[in-house]
Amino acid sequence: MEIHNLFAHLPKAVNGELFEDLLAAGPVRIERIVSHGQVTPAGEWYNQEEGEWVLVLRGGARIEFADGTEVALGEGDYLNIPAHVRHRVSWTDPERQTVWLAVFYRQE
Repeated sequence: MEIHNLFAHLPKAVNGELFEDLLAAGPVRIERIVSHGQVTPAGEWYNQEEGEWVLVLRGGARIEFADGTEVALGEGDYLNIPAHVRHRVSWTDPERQTVWLAVFYRQE
């Protein structure tokens, strides 16, 4: 077993969001996401086969849903997004990195 740190090896400058799988086992996948002002392109929506539980560890973000609802997430805030709920990232902090932890899971 090896010890790892979620804040280790963060990129100095990010031209695009960084997605890194930390663990994938059976119906669960854990991903670290690093954003720095990036958003989902206008008109594009995530519509995933898996549920997604997201936690903002550092920074801030907003997630917009297809029904027009938008939620702001700060450090320590988490949100569960069921499978097939259309959503997009509408804002991430442009002044500093936003570090997310995303847990994807299969719903039965």
